[in-house]
Amino acid sequence: MISPASLSPAQAAARLEEFTVIDVRAPGEYASGHVPGALNIPLDRLAEALPALKSVAARGSLLVVCASGVRSVRACEILADADIDAAALTGGTSAWEGEGRALDRPAGARTTWPMERQVRLAAGSLVVAGLLAGRRLPAARWLSAGVGAGLVYSAASNTCGMAAVLGKLPHNRAPQAEAGLIATLDALQG
Repeated sequence: MISPASLSPAQAAARLEEFTVIDVRAPGEYASGHVPGALNIPLDRLAEALPALKSVAARGSLLVVCASGVRSVRACEILADADIDAAALTGGTSAWEGEGRALDRPAGARTTWPMERQVRLAAGSLVVAGLLAGRRLPAARWLSAGVGAGLVYSAASNTCGMAAVLGKLPHNRAPQAEAGLIATLDALQG
């Protein structure tokens, strides 16, 4: 498979007005800060947005953003499979902000940890729990082994099942996430 086009934060910032920016992070992550003008369509909901995105892409370019760039590349692959051209922001919002560019943060939005940090906390906690429980029940050590194997698979496949599960937790869903997605899709088609 051909890698999607990617733009550095400097390149994207210089051409930002040319793009419809799609942020594929979980709504809670998006609410904690996003590239100015970005619309939130979580990666797990991207398939239902394809018809709207196809019409938007016919009118202009799409720039796909996530926290670090991994989900953006996956989203660009999904879009390419639907014959929709899009570019990914290299390094995601972390690189954008790291280069001193501002993120939009809705007033009163609660801050949610970035997904990678949530995964590290969950994986580390499960490994420690498995090791501690293994002192009394040796079979519990398999929990730690399973998490370790999952992390190896995650690195090799460039996917993360734990992030997909954590993204569905209530703290990662903004209160109006469903209404926001519907409004975003309506705006894209309008």
